[in-house]
Amino acid sequence: MVYPKIMRIYRINSRAKINLNLNVIKKSRIKKLHLIESLVCFVNLSDKIYINKLKSNSHIVRFVGRFSKNITKKNTITKLLSLLDKDNKLKNKYKILIKKDIPIRSGMGGGSMNASNLLNFFYKNKLINLNELKKYASKIGSDVILGLNSKPKILYEDGSIKEVTNIKKYYILIVKPTFGCSTKKIYSANKIFSKSEFNKTKKNIVKNVILNGKNDLEKSAFKLYPTLKKIKKLLDQNKQANFVRMTGSGSAIIMYFNSNKFAKNALKIYKRKLNNCLCIITRTI
Repeated sequence: MVYPKIMRIYRINSRAKINLNLNVIKKSRIKKLHLIESLVCFVNLSDKIYINKLKSNSHIVRFVGRFSKNITKKNTITKLLSLLDKDNKLKNKYKILIKKDIPIRSGMGGGSMNASNLLNFFYKNKLINLNELKKYASKIGSDVILGLNSKPKILYEDGSIKEVTNIKKYYILIVKPTFGCSTKKIYSANKIFSKSEFNKTKKNIVKNVILNGKNDLEKSAFKLYPTLKKIKKLLDQNKQANFVRMTGSGSAIIMYFNSNKFAKNALKIYKRKLNNCLCIITRTI
């Protein structure tokens, strides 16, 4: 008896990205984009990406899971595949199934990190080279390049990136309301600009940024979405949290703790007080 050949299925963990701080430095006159600097790290919360080759004339992209609703047919994955096909980089068509466990429109970069991990898959399988990896990342989105590995990074205002070590690990409680935030609207409404805190030669920059950091986008986000301001004000009252900060352009607000016990205590409190919000405990890596 001849058995059919089973195509190998690859599984990838696509981790959520959070901004420990985010400074808006200025707005570029040429591209009219905001230049930011940020300390970025990754957490154990992740989407699951399943990839296998197809004997087909077209790719199949499917999203499943609790946060798969409202993902449009034009997304970071279909955009990436379209670019690669246009340049004849892929020898095969692929079925890509993504189980969404990262809330969308939360400021945790779920879609961008999905594209990062798929790019890495093609790079490791020698379908694209390192220069092409970076080129396609920049075409998909400005934060895609941050997810090419899960190491903490400093993003400088000129777009350069520096990996950093010895970042303190935190237990975190992610609090996300039922709504998501429009990144475009929040940046458009932003009136806050900061001086650069990231000097490449400064020794204690990581410690200073974590303890004394902020997110410049909070002011415009809170103005557009007043509920976020109320949530953060409530969370700031928790004495066991090291600090509380919105990530990215929201809508997730994150509490940082030294111990899992403190994070679990907070989970019990805010699942009751904010019963219309999603509350997730995880840890930075």
